[in-house]
Amino acid sequence: MKQVTIYTDGACSGNPGPGGWGAVLMYGQHRKEISGGEPSTTNNRMELTAVIAALSLLKEPCAVDLYSDSKYVIDALEKGWAWGWKKRGWVKSDKKPALNPDLWEQLLGLTQVHKLTYHWVKGHASNPYNNRCDELAVAESRKFK
Repeated sequence: MKQVTIYTDGACSGNPGPGGWGAVLMYGQHRKEISGGEPSTTNNRMELTAVIAALSLLKEPCAVDLYSDSKYVIDALEKGWAWGWKKRGWVKSDKKPALNPDLWEQLLGLTQVHKLTYHWVKGHASNPYNNRCDELAVAESRKFK
C-alpha cells in the first residue's frame, strides 16, 4: 500500500456563514494542495469536506496518516462515534440527531477503502502544513464575502 500523508482544515466566517476548506496531500516527494468553499455553511461541514475531498483524490487504497485540528472529525472517526451514529439512524447517544449525516456517510465509505491513522494537531500553532491548510481554507471563505 502506498503511504500518503494528508493535512486538512476548515474555516467559516460566522457559523453558519461563508466557509472554506483546504488540504495538503503528500506522497514521497509529491505534494498537492486542494481547496474549495461554500457561500453558506458551517465550520464542521468544511472540516468534513476537506477530508472527503482529499481521500477522494486517491486512485487506489492507501495507508493514510490523516492530520486535522478538528476534534469533531478525529474523535468521531478514531473513537468510532460516527459508526455508532450511523447504526442508530444518525442519532447520537444522547438521543439528539447527529449533524451532517450526508457528509459522514461519504466519509465513512472512504474510511472503508483506505487504512487510516488519525492524528489531532493543535490549530493555529507551529505545524506548517496545518497552517497552510488554514490559509487555503480562509482564502476560500473570503471569496464569498
